[in-house]
Amino acid sequence: MKAELAVVLASGGMDSCVTVAIAAQDYDLALMHVRYGQRTQCRELEAFRNIADHYRVPKDRRLVANIDHLRRIGGSSLTDKSIDIAEADLDREGIPSSYVPFRNANMLSMAVSWAEVIGATRIFIGAVEEDSSGYPDCRREFYDAFNRLIDVGTRPETQIEIVTPLIAMKKSEIVARGIELEAPLHLTWSCYRSEAKACGRCDSCTLRLRGFREAGVEDPIDYE
Repeated sequence: MKAELAVVLASGGMDSCVTVAIAAQDYDLALMHVRYGQRTQCRELEAFRNIADHYRVPKDRRLVANIDHLRRIGGSSLTDKSIDIAEADLDREGIPSSYVPFRNANMLSMAVSWAEVIGATRIFIGAVEEDSSGYPDCRREFYDAFNRLIDVGTRPETQIEIVTPLIAMKKSEIVARGIELEAPLHLTWSCYRSEAKACGRCDSCTLRLRGFREAGVEDPIDYE
C-alpha cells in the first residue's frame, strides 16, 4: 500500500495526464477536474473520465468542480466566444488571449480545500513554464508563493505541498516521459477550439504537435 494520498489536477490534457502518471508512481490518487466554461469542457471531461478509469481511481476520489464564474467574468478566448481563438504564434511575446485570469489560483484553492478534508499531502499540477503559452500562473514563482499561502491559511497540523513535476520541461521531454511511464496519451485532449477532431492550429495543438515531432513520435489523436 502507498502511504500517502495526492490530489492531481487533471484537465484531460497531455501535461496533466503525464502528471497523473508521475504521481501514480509514489502516491494513491485523487483526481480533480474543473469545468470553468471553457469551449471544450465536454470533451475535456470525457478525457478526464477516461484517464481516471485507466488509473482505476475510485469514484469517491474523483471530484468534478464547476466554477462557472470564470466564464461570466470572461476576458479569455477560452471562455468568451466573442473573442476568437487565435491562430498559433509560438514566437508571440506577451500574454495570449487564451489566458484565463488567475484561473490556476481558483483551481488550486479548491484543491487545497479538498486535500485538507481527505488528508492528501501533495497537490500535483502539470504546469509548464519554459515551453508553454506564457501564462503568468504557470511560473515557478507563482507556485512557490502559493505553497507559502497554504502554510499560513490551513490548520497547523495540515501538511500540503504543491508539486510541479513538469515545470522546467519542454513538450518533447513531456512526451518522452509520458511514453516512458506508459501514460495513456491517446486518451488526452489539448485543443482549445474543437471537441470533434483537434484543430491543429491553436497554440495548444501546435505546442503539442511540436513536442511529439521533436520527440520523434506520432501524436495518437486525430486532427482536422
